[in-house]
Amino acid sequence: MRVLVVEDELKLASLLQHGLEDEGFGVDVAVSGEQAVAGAVATEYDAIVLDIVLPGIDGFEACRRLRAEQVWSPTLMLTARDDVESRVRGLDCGADDYLLKPFSFDELLARLRALVRRGAAPRPTVLEVDDLRLDPATHRAWRGPIEIELTAREFALLETLMRRAGRVLSRFELLEHIWSESYEHRSNVVDVYIGYLRDKIDRPFGRQSLETVRGVGYRLRGTEP
Repeated sequence: MRVLVVEDELKLASLLQHGLEDEGFGVDVAVSGEQAVAGAVATEYDAIVLDIVLPGIDGFEACRRLRAEQVWSPTLMLTARDDVESRVRGLDCGADDYLLKPFSFDELLARLRALVRRGAAPRPTVLEVDDLRLDPATHRAWRGPIEIELTAREFALLETLMRRAGRVLSRFELLEHIWSESYEHRSNVVDVYIGYLRDKIDRPFGRQSLETVRGVGYRLRGTEP
């Protein structure tokens, strides 16, 4: 297994490199965010160990650029920042796990093994279907260059449909994903919100991407005909 270690503290980078090599990993080291992005785009890694504080672009931006380049190597972020905001930001940028400095090498090794077992499946931070884009971290959505204002429930419905683009989802499935079982007005709430979404993502743009499959449910088409 090949790992990219991105760490500008040379002593720590060397310790990680030698420790991982002793465990049978092939290890490359990058000392800046730009070097990390260039290396991971050029070489397929089974995992990336990415420090947040780096010269040039930081680990957050490096991770964001990697995902934008469709580099899906599982990524473990290292940081000395013990605050929720940093952890949330790292995960929203596309990181898969988070480890606080100082850390046990055995724990880092265990987390790396867990990440490698998951594999490098695509995990885009921004969902895209045709020219629809949706950013779950910032709760923003666009049709082409135009930003679309959505309520929290409309956003949740669109996210559910985009994550399963091309699939027909029944009213029951949409209810279960978006509304709680205690919601009192469940009978036609899905149909009502589908109408709201059409008024925002389709009709103003002359589109019909959100379609009704009679007797079954609703589907967001993956591409326009």
